[in-house]
Amino acid sequence: MVSDLTNRQIVLRRRPHGLVAPDDTELVVAPAPRPADGEALVRMTYVGIDAAARTWLNDQPGYLPPVALGEVVRAAGIGEVVETRCDAYAVGDVVTTLSGFQEYAIVRDDVFCTPVTDGVDQLAVMSIYGPTGATAYFGMHDIGRPKAGDTVVVSAAAGATGSVAGQIAKIAGARVVGIAGGPEKCRAVVEDFGFDECVDYRAGDVPAALKAACPRGVNVYFDNVGGPILDAVLGRLAAKARVVLCGVISSYLTGEHPGPANYVNILAKTATVQGFNALDEWGRFDEAFAALREWEKQGLLVHRETVYEGIESCVDALNGLFTGANIGKMLVRVG
Repeated sequence: MVSDLTNRQIVLRRRPHGLVAPDDTELVVAPAPRPADGEALVRMTYVGIDAAARTWLNDQPGYLPPVALGEVVRAAGIGEVVETRCDAYAVGDVVTTLSGFQEYAIVRDDVFCTPVTDGVDQLAVMSIYGPTGATAYFGMHDIGRPKAGDTVVVSAAAGATGSVAGQIAKIAGARVVGIAGGPEKCRAVVEDFGFDECVDYRAGDVPAALKAACPRGVNVYFDNVGGPILDAVLGRLAAKARVVLCGVISSYLTGEHPGPANYVNILAKTATVQGFNALDEWGRFDEAFAALREWEKQGLLVHRETVYEGIESCVDALNGLFTGANIGKMLVRVG
């Protein structure tokens, strides 16, 4: 019976400094929650691991409040309804929600829970038919606006968002150069995701490598990392370039955001720099997913996942985002 289920959860015990240390979180076992009127209980299948989850562990404001001490670490997940007292969901429905690092979660008929179309692969939902894919779509489609003949550079190109953003630029006819860390990631960026070239930032002189890869400059830069990589690409901007600020993973662990020395090139090249949050375009998610599904159907868009096993591996998976352990979307298989 559902009432007999136990729920393993990862809760926050102290604020991390750098990577999440063993004593920063605790694995606890509690009875699975029982849904009240208007609620349903979901057994999670996968928990998505995103770099933003690390920022939510800091005691600082953001677009979502920080995770409180003693609370379950926040994360998005996908799972199956196993008990319901909500007219919006039936037992067996698959939904996505902000489940957190836990095996069971309560959902309601609200903006945080979205039913999944029957027959859609859950890995694909977590990889591209969710916030990750929407972020890549809106950032590249609305702000980057690549076109044939453009040179597009994408940092963290082997990651969940970067790999999709780069493929969208390729579909638009652009020449796409990725930036990633290590030979295996660079191989995946070119061979699996179809980029034209990839710069290994661990191999040495990134500005020199960018100059060789982008001899006519960079028309669009999709930035996921900030820091020295952003600075290097700003030094290669072409006239009227568009810079899409999506993330700053290079500073999520430290909280320090050094400004780029090459910012004067934004003025010199009359470039545009714009940050964004895909959640601001919530009403257009169907548009994004329709485009992504059509491209995947045509064989123009692929996705990869790195999957850890068991709720107890969530912290290792989160730390793995910052040590280069993933290609594509980082996930934990819960059920």
